[in-house]
Amino acid sequence: MENNIKVALVNPPFLPMYSRGQRSPAVTRSGTLYYPMWLAYAAAHVRKCGAEPLLLDAVATDMNFKDAVTRLNEFKPDIALVEVATPSSKNDLNFAAKLKQICPRTLVFACGTHVSALPRESLKSAPQIDGAVIGEYEIPLEEMISALKAKRSLQNLEGVCLKNGVPELRSRFLESLDERPYVAEIYNSFLPIEKYFNPNAHHPMVTILTGRGCPYSCRYCVFPQTMTGHKYRKRSIDSVIAEIEWVAHNMPHVKGIFMEDDTFTADKQRVREFCGRLESLRLRLSWTANARADVDYETLIAMKKSNLRALCVGFESGNQKILDEMGKGITLSVMEKFAEDAVKAGVKVHGCFMVGLPGETRLSVQETLQFALRLPLDTAQFYPLMVYPGTYSFAWAKSHGMLTADDFRDWLSPEGLHQCVIRTEDLSSRQLVKFCNYARRRFYLRKSYLLRQAGKFITDADERTRLIKSAKIFLAHLFLD
Repeated sequence: MENNIKVALVNPPFLPMYSRGQRSPAVTRSGTLYYPMWLAYAAAHVRKCGAEPLLLDAVATDMNFKDAVTRLNEFKPDIALVEVATPSSKNDLNFAAKLKQICPRTLVFACGTHVSALPRESLKSAPQIDGAVIGEYEIPLEEMISALKAKRSLQNLEGVCLKNGVPELRSRFLESLDERPYVAEIYNSFLPIEKYFNPNAHHPMVTILTGRGCPYSCRYCVFPQTMTGHKYRKRSIDSVIAEIEWVAHNMPHVKGIFMEDDTFTADKQRVREFCGRLESLRLRLSWTANARADVDYETLIAMKKSNLRALCVGFESGNQKILDEMGKGITLSVMEKFAEDAVKAGVKVHGCFMVGLPGETRLSVQETLQFALRLPLDTAQFYPLMVYPGTYSFAWAKSHGMLTADDFRDWLSPEGLHQCVIRTEDLSSRQLVKFCNYARRRFYLRKSYLLRQAGKFITDADERTRLIKSAKIFLAHLFLD
């Protein structure tokens, strides 16, 4: 490697199965464990810059603090990026501080959505570390690597906030998304693929991005508001198809691809072109994506033909006024038409619903449940609104006296499950949680639903494997009050 610059990208230890990389970090009821996706993309960019990366996922590899620090000390990185999530921020920043003490020659930086929203507060909590990376990781890392190679100061680098009082400078968004190694190559080099799981994708699976940023303006969504922005920057279809082919040929044990774009279906013409290309390859891989509830029937058919397994869709509320207030920019009738078209196209849909949004009442949560029950969905989740620094929803909850917790650790239970930290004028935190537990039972314990799932279990081996894996943890939480 040129100048032998070494960069460690660290998902630090915390609770077992703590899914730090998802939009709402927690230990999940379904056993979901996200890839450390942003760190992995940064590792790919480090390689492109001619430096040597080490991607260390202490959660997936069951490393404790001592194991993780020992491995990093053996690697002797010049730079270490430690990812920080809001609920585990105290733990994560403490890890970064201890790493700096044990590896004093390493430049230790905190990164992630929490740090991007609260860089100064984060550095105040961990004064031992060298700084924070704000926003996407690649451009700040490239700037730091170049500075180290040239023996220059790290002052005034894009996206790098130093602890010595230099104002933070947010970097440009990365535009050239094709020009780096595939993230799947990074996963294959560093990570235990079988450990990562999403109940909506065939397992084992890999997660990739075909673009960054979301053109919509939902006020609760953390990635666009803290890291990626609201411009949808897209990879070329050639690049995406080539990476999927790479996975098929080099990772034969992988069965599914998850397109983790905030809204993969934002450009429907691009989706149809992608699907046509993918269908022609006749690969054995299935795929899953995040979608908006406005995909037309023609596009759904194209997706199904290209071996789509499922779409994850945020319906959120059954009350139009609340949808408008959250900036969803969609109507109930459009969402109902989408769900009907998905059934006709044979596309599975996982519906996401949240309660506790501005204007929520006892009546409106019931409207959301009834909406969910009448939609022909395959699976669904019900959660109280989770608010994070840097989002409009967090600022709203705080300014209106609706935030019920002061310590970020209270975002999680001692075991790591989500805890409700907001209330509404009409409903307490406890009532919101109780409603979600009730809604989950109403959805999943319907006789018609149970019979449908039994049919899948009997007739589809891949679905049987997925159902068994997700049910082991999910059923233990289904009857919570």
